[in-house]
Amino acid sequence: MDRLEAMTTFVRVVDDGSISRAAEHLNIAKSAVSRRLRDLEAHLGVELLRRTTRRLTLTDTGRAYYERCVGILADVTEAEDAVSSQHGRLAGRLKVAAPLSFGLLHLQPAIDGFMEAHPDLEFELDLNDRQVDLLAEGFDVGIRIADLPDSSLIARGLAPIRAIACASPDYLQRHGTPNEPHDLAAHSCLVYSNLPEPTIWRYVDAGGARRHVAIAPRLTANNGDFLRQAALTGQGIVLSPSFIVYRDIAEGRLIPILQHVNWPVLQAYALYPQTRHLSARVRAFVDFLVARFAGQPYWDAQMQDG
Repeated sequence: MDRLEAMTTFVRVVDDGSISRAAEHLNIAKSAVSRRLRDLEAHLGVELLRRTTRRLTLTDTGRAYYERCVGILADVTEAEDAVSSQHGRLAGRLKVAAPLSFGLLHLQPAIDGFMEAHPDLEFELDLNDRQVDLLAEGFDVGIRIADLPDSSLIARGLAPIRAIACASPDYLQRHGTPNEPHDLAAHSCLVYSNLPEPTIWRYVDAGGARRHVAIAPRLTANNGDFLRQAALTGQGIVLSPSFIVYRDIAEGRLIPILQHVNWPVLQAYALYPQTRHLSARVRAFVDFLVARFAGQPYWDAQMQDG
């Protein structure tokens, strides 16, 4: 029995909650996973998992062994990373979660550059606007655009994310240009649905008071690029992150409106779990992103230059 292989399999089964999901992650047959667990329990002379037709449950001994295994496997990973990084080599897999639009527009070219510098690295990307659970789903790094609540995750700031209200020249010609936020109530608005209150657009007025306007959605969608396209075809006014619409504004396809209004500014973060050991590849990737996005975001600079 390969004890390191058996420990890795045991930890994978516990993390995934089932033998079948662990087998998929490890790319081996379910029978091989079951055999490794049986061999491990026979070697230790204890029961680690109680098996029923519906679930697996750790015994008290299994829970204690699991915690020790996690630490041992982290030490092994750290030792391998340390040796590799001493020779300028990063290897292994990075599992990264990111919002769809930001991932396609801005993270993809960044990852291209990082992969060219480190050809032995593999990336597994989940591009989705949902908020993933990094720990439960086994992600190394998550890119999140939000006001972060208190969390056990480590957060490194990447860039400010500014919102901008805009519409096509055709829409504004047909319906007029709003002069104040309350004018938006009479317009067709294109609404991003992955917000706690999607039909409430909040802002800060010239006196510093927090205000909001209730808008009537003409179209609701959970993806910013879809809303951008609807704005381009004259369907309404969109309140969009500038990183999505900056080229259209710079080239005149979308016209910014209500520029005197202070819409909320969020932050893009790189998040990673707080563990005893941070792998060299995670540290290098996050440092790379922080350096790449440092200073004024290039999308805001290009929009202003245009």
